[in-house]
Amino acid sequence: MTDSSLDEKYKSAAGVVCKQGMFPFPVNETTISIMKHVVEDNRDELDFICAFNQKSSQTLEELRSSSLFSEEEIDRFGTSLARKGLIFNQPNSAGVMVYRLLPLMNVGLMEYKFMGELKGDEKERQLAGLFQKLYDDVKDQVQENYDNLVPMLKSAPPVDRTVPTRLTEDGKPIRIIPLDKAIEVPEEFILPSQSVEDIIDKFDEIAVGHCFCRQRRKVLGDSCATDAPVKNCFTFGKSARHTAAQGFTRMISKEEARKIMKEAEEAGLVHKAFHPGSKVSRPETSICNCCKDCCDTLHLWRDGVFPLINSTYYLSVIDQDACSGCGICVERCPTDAIELKDDGTAERDENACFGCGICARFCPDEAISLKEGLRKVTILPPRLRTKA
Repeated sequence: MTDSSLDEKYKSAAGVVCKQGMFPFPVNETTISIMKHVVEDNRDELDFICAFNQKSSQTLEELRSSSLFSEEEIDRFGTSLARKGLIFNQPNSAGVMVYRLLPLMNVGLMEYKFMGELKGDEKERQLAGLFQKLYDDVKDQVQENYDNLVPMLKSAPPVDRTVPTRLTEDGKPIRIIPLDKAIEVPEEFILPSQSVEDIIDKFDEIAVGHCFCRQRRKVLGDSCATDAPVKNCFTFGKSARHTAAQGFTRMISKEEARKIMKEAEEAGLVHKAFHPGSKVSRPETSICNCCKDCCDTLHLWRDGVFPLINSTYYLSVIDQDACSGCGICVERCPTDAIELKDDGTAERDENACFGCGICARFCPDEAISLKEGLRKVTILPPRLRTKA
């Protein structure tokens, strides 16, 4: 191992973690402080993290070469860092154990640290504050370099996929408008499940934890304005095994999963599914049930930090003749894609709608339907600053 100082080890480890995931984070005082908070002064674990510098996922044999640690040490450090939310350690389809270094967020350290039962202590408040400081740092970076970053933000793959609610508030099926023409898709493309019930039926291993967004914001003193239920963050298959093993979630039955999903829909939450590598044709790894108030994806978009990039198979359609202009859809829409026109009826912006169906669920006039059609929705963060 190197003889570098502990501070240099923190910086090196932070540099490796910060480049994981879809959006790289800056290596600065904030991200180094997060590493200090999570890893503490374990020098060997910092060196173990640095072994992932060239390759984020490695087998035991690969890590013996890249880290120079023994099998026993690799297992010990991998297990410890998995509990801390920095390593995903599960066998692949061939039964070979694979260690993957996780990003700071989407989906990684932040999500796992706030998914389990919280103690409500000062250490949790400090970590929640550090992540908030990180978002503020990134916001400054994005706003100062907005024009230069736009091409990269527009070309990024979807972070998640919206799975629509399928029933109105009184239990009636939301009207689906089928495609009026065939669309060209690759032969190998498989349309992903378009209901949470289908996703639940697909998996034998299901785990549920707390919404990390609502938990983190509560730690910071910001209670949910919608008073949304908290225990409805799902993981499936290998992810379920991992999160349950680390104590972030607990395993549940399909029946309990359906009950929790129903409660989430009654609360007006949006189903957001995650897929490996953002490839929606691959099986889901998790589902978040997001509220407009607390969801980090929505919150950070509105605050000018990150774009909102989503895959969806639906688009809301408003029947102008049936619309009474009550404004419920305007209030409920998570992406502010609907507004009332001068004549009092609702109008939807196609470019900002990710087809969640929340507007249709709560429309008292049944004036909103969902139109089929695979889309990628990219909504850039608002420009909050102008150049001097």
